[in-house]
Parts: sequence; C-alpha cells; structure tokens
Amino acid sequence: MNVSDLTGVALDYWVARSLHEFVREIYFTDSGETVSIRGNDRGRPWDGRFTPSVSWETAAVVLERARRLDVREQDEGGAVCVAEFVGGHRAVEGRGESLRIAVLRAFVASHFGDTVDDVLRERQALTGMRAETISEQTVDGVLEDLPHPDGQIGDIQSPPR
Repeated sequence: MNVSDLTGVALDYWVARSLHEFVREIYFTDSGETVSIRGNDRGRPWDGRFTPSVSWETAAVVLERARRLDVREQDEGGAVCVAEFVGGHRAVEGRGESLRIAVLRAFVASHFGDTVDDVLRERQALTGMRAETISEQTVDGVLEDLPHPDGQIGDIQSPPR
C-alpha cells in the first residue's frame, strides 16, 4: 500500500507503528474502526483511542517530533509539506487533502519508506519497528483458574448432605 494513499484507520495505524518508542501496544475498538494504543509518551501515559487523522490534539505527538517542517504550498483542497522527524531516516515530502494528513503521511514515509503493508487488525505489541500479535491472555499475563466455593460450570462436587 502506498503511504500517499493512507487515510483514516490505516493512516492512524501506521502513525502508531511509527511511534515505536512511545507505543507499546496497538489494538482496535469500535468493531475495528478505531485504533487504540497503550504507551507512555515522555512521562504522559496513553491508554485509549489514537486518531491523529481527525484530531490535531492527537497529531501533536507527531508535530513534537518534527525537526523541520516546511509547507510548500496549499492549493485547492490540498497541502504539500517537506518534513524531517526525530527517529526518521530522511527528509520526505507529504501530500494530502489537509496539512494534518500531509504531515502524518510524511511522518510514516520517514520511518517506513513509500510503501507499507496492509493493516494488521489484531492486538499487537511493538518491539522497535516490529509488531507481534498477542492474544488476550498474554496482555496482562496468564491467570490460573482459582477455585470458587460455589463451584464452576462443569465442576463435580460432592452430593449435598
């Protein structure tokens, strides 16, 4: 998938993947329509929705990492910027229907190049630039079934007295 075509959830996902020093875990909410993250950005914990494509407040985590940001032009319905980011590999050009989308696409391109894979719509843990799927059980560790005084479905208990 071309970075220049990323929008919505796909763009939010790849921005989160690019923030590997901040994001520890990516998961999806709202029936898979919203990217959510867990992480810690410079002492500020984050646990919940991550929607930089629709919110400047969220996109600020990307702007804070800009070393250089030049808006070249804003024509009818579009924006073009050249940006360089902390942790990125090079200065890149981003284009989009808004300045926010152009900056986010530039951010992803600076970390992953001009193309990325499809969105992996499973809960995943980030280890550097790599994402590994994790099951619900491994998120907080595996818990053993503890015995309950009233029993559980399937328990064979002694007959009543």
